[in-house]
Amino acid sequence: MSRRSQGSGGRGRWESDVKSMLRSLDTGYGGAAKDWHAFLGWQMIPSGILPSPGALPPWSPGTSEQHVRIRIVKKKKIIMKKRKKLTRPGPLVTAKPPVTTTPAGALDPLEEQEPGCPPLGLESLRVSDSQLEASSSQSFGLGPHRGRLNIQSGLEDGDLYDGAWCAEEQDTEPWFQVDARHPTRFSGIITQGRNSVWRYDWVTSYKVQFSNDSQTWWGSRNRSSGTDAVFPANSDPETPVLNLLPEPQVARFIRLLPQKWLQGGTSCLRAEILACPISDPNDLFPKAPELESSDPLDFRHHNYKAMRKLMKEVNEKCPNITRIYSIGKSHQGLKLYVMEMSDQPGEHELGEPEVRYVAGMHGNEALGRELVLLLMQFLCHEFLRGDPRVTRLLTETRIHLLPSMNPDGYETAFRRGSELVGWAEGRWNHQGIDLNHNFADLNTPLWEAEDDGLVPDTVPNHHLPLPAYYTLPNATVAPETRAVIEWMKRIPFVLSANLHGGELVVSYPFDMTRTPWAARELTPTPDDSVFRWLSTVYAGTNRAMQDPDRRPCHNQDFSLHGNIINGADWHTVPGSMNDFSYLHTNCFEITVELSCDKFPHENELPQEWENNKDALLTYLEQVRMGITGVVRDKDTELGIADAVIAVDGINHDVTTAWGGDYWRLLTPGDYMVTASAEGYHTATRSCRVPFEEGPVPCNFHLTKTPKQRLRELLAAGAKVPPDLRRRLERLRGQKH
Repeated sequence: MSRRSQGSGGRGRWESDVKSMLRSLDTGYGGAAKDWHAFLGWQMIPSGILPSPGALPPWSPGTSEQHVRIRIVKKKKIIMKKRKKLTRPGPLVTAKPPVTTTPAGALDPLEEQEPGCPPLGLESLRVSDSQLEASSSQSFGLGPHRGRLNIQSGLEDGDLYDGAWCAEEQDTEPWFQVDARHPTRFSGIITQGRNSVWRYDWVTSYKVQFSNDSQTWWGSRNRSSGTDAVFPANSDPETPVLNLLPEPQVARFIRLLPQKWLQGGTSCLRAEILACPISDPNDLFPKAPELESSDPLDFRHHNYKAMRKLMKEVNEKCPNITRIYSIGKSHQGLKLYVMEMSDQPGEHELGEPEVRYVAGMHGNEALGRELVLLLMQFLCHEFLRGDPRVTRLLTETRIHLLPSMNPDGYETAFRRGSELVGWAEGRWNHQGIDLNHNFADLNTPLWEAEDDGLVPDTVPNHHLPLPAYYTLPNATVAPETRAVIEWMKRIPFVLSANLHGGELVVSYPFDMTRTPWAARELTPTPDDSVFRWLSTVYAGTNRAMQDPDRRPCHNQDFSLHGNIINGADWHTVPGSMNDFSYLHTNCFEITVELSCDKFPHENELPQEWENNKDALLTYLEQVRMGITGVVRDKDTELGIADAVIAVDGINHDVTTAWGGDYWRLLTPGDYMVTASAEGYHTATRSCRVPFEEGPVPCNFHLTKTPKQRLRELLAAGAKVPPDLRRRLERLRGQKH
């Protein structure tokens, strides 16, 4: 299907006025007129066509150089010159522009170039709903506010959260429009089709127009022919397609005009606009908010090589508080590097809790990776400055930072670039395994044992063993998953967060629904109050989550519930790392969905760091919440490893580390706590957790049982004392 191009009414009269103004400038202002000619005519419009009204100059801050063609009109002569222009540094989208071969209106082949402008912010929601308009919409759920790159629909079509902007079927001249609100240099467009389970809709070609007042429009032209450029669009609903403009254009508004779309479908698209802000010498528009941070950190995306280099630099800068180690390798042989940060790196200090951040489980969810790298830089820098908060954190806690659990997937996503990687590419590891579904399902055997009344007397409510099928050589377990499991066994982690992207919400266990085959169902753990507190702490200190004006990312408004949700009540995830950590180890772990945009452009990283910096620090400090202590042998004062710490009323226990120390996260209140170990009499005491910052000491001394004393004596080759022998005989008599 095709449509006619939108015209620009009144253009001839405006051209006459501009020519008259230019003649007067030549006469009255001498050399200054050249600046005005450049100001009005810089837009590289084909020869003989004046720029649109209100066009603004191209200069903008930056460091890299580009050649910008400037039309200078003087005494009826048109002179084409080239001038070096400063622009923002660094492209972040790497695909080459597509070129059509259709004779009429086809794009000219472009020289090899990279799009130097970042995204305007449709996907990241920096562009508000009010800035998006369209000629028509099939429904509110398919309105222009849904025309955002990578926006996801719900399971049902026709609701308020559909997966694209779609024009009405009878709309023969559809258009989708973005108001940048400021003079902007537009350089490219990225489009997708409609995200839907039930329908196929996408635009196959479109034209582009620009305006400064939304009334008078001019189009993007081919440089050779001067005709309107027709851009090739999509051939499936999900693959992002980038088109660079033949010539960048300065305007306030940009309009996409679909020309053809999938036969049998309708005109539907999701889009992102590549655009550089420019200065406004007349201060006619309010300045666009700047995305920046005052912290001197490396705000860019790091591939595997750059990540290793950065971690090495942090280690060299802060050798006394850092240690780099590897927990294993990916399927393609890339090492899973961890940065340890503590005042005594390399050793577990008695009474010092272990915490971790894990990022990059899904390779295309890149923000978590960069936040972890930024966090290690920040902790190093602030420790050297003597910041008391950071110093205390590193002195009282041993922190482990794994920036990339799925380096193979990230390398795939990184090669595509932040705007072109799409919603799914790079998510899985190189074997095609989703690592967040790859941990052993320990929920099912626990719940079955609970239903049979076997917990905790016969089947423990904690540290459940790996199922037999999971340990087989041919089990479908990714090397990355095995590496993390072994890591969990080696270090007595207490607290963790798993950093993801694509939403703005914090989810907590259980992630798997208890009712078989239920897609979603509230399934809390015995420690629901603790998990809700941990989730609220992160969500409550995250700037983006606390923004009262933010709109939902996709199809659910989590702000209605404090930006936290039980994972199973969102969608069931069998074999999640959160559930596995809770049931196989002592570690309490949540998932943080950091951003609507899975792979934000690097110019947004400073703002994302500011959004999450305090939340990342505050969450780590929650390891002090609850009770801590050491379980010791009463006679020898030696710590007892693997002693069980049970809290009355909470059907989930934790165990002591090899030195006898333990940490039990609890919300404020009074608790009866019992310590038990094989060969010892149990001991119970009352422990109060106040609202003030803890942790509260709750130590135990256990006495050996007679049977344990006997074992030790016999093992040492000693004779059994008469009193102990008589006591054992009495016990045997009672037993018989």
